[in-house]
Amino acid sequence: MADISTFTGGIAQTNGYLFTLSGGTFLVDAPDGVAAWLKNRGVKVDVLLLTHQHFDHVMDAAAVKEQHGCQVYAWSTLSKELTLEALFGAARGSAYAVPDFVVDEVLAGKPELTVLGQSFELKHVPGHSPDSLCFYLADSKWLFGGDVLFLDGVGRTDFPGGSFQQLATGIETKLWPLPGDTIVWPGHGDKTTLGRERTENPFVGQA
Repeated sequence: MADISTFTGGIAQTNGYLFTLSGGTFLVDAPDGVAAWLKNRGVKVDVLLLTHQHFDHVMDAAAVKEQHGCQVYAWSTLSKELTLEALFGAARGSAYAVPDFVVDEVLAGKPELTVLGQSFELKHVPGHSPDSLCFYLADSKWLFGGDVLFLDGVGRTDFPGGSFQQLATGIETKLWPLPGDTIVWPGHGDKTTLGRERTENPFVGQA
């Protein structure tokens, strides 16, 4: 099984995940500072997967795409509504302006993504953000969940387009049926497993 290297950076201490499989090297999300981190490691990224477009997850997406020439995959095209730039002051010239980047393949409505010989099941779980997308790699039992599910928590639902009921329903119907030993690699904080969160999560656990 491939190893996963975690970068954590930006004002929200957002996680980005780097791993290499047989076909190439993947990066999940692009928090502020990850481009420099990749350069220091001497790693070339082939694919960038975006779990959602909130600014803290995509601040370095343009830099990563420019420096690596990688393909970018996301639920939708770049949207300034989804990045929450206006909400966090970007419209007034703050540091939260997300550099423009191009999404090479829009994944809305697709059940899976096959790239570099790897197939990811796609689980669209809105509620934190309308475009929240979980990437599930069945062979490894890895779930890159962005801000959908955390250790003892879930993504906040008070942003525009947020809904706790929508988030909870999506977790129950799309994530809980997956194997309990699936490792959840979240957008913030430490990793966990679906089995643990299914029984112990204080927000959506079913104990």
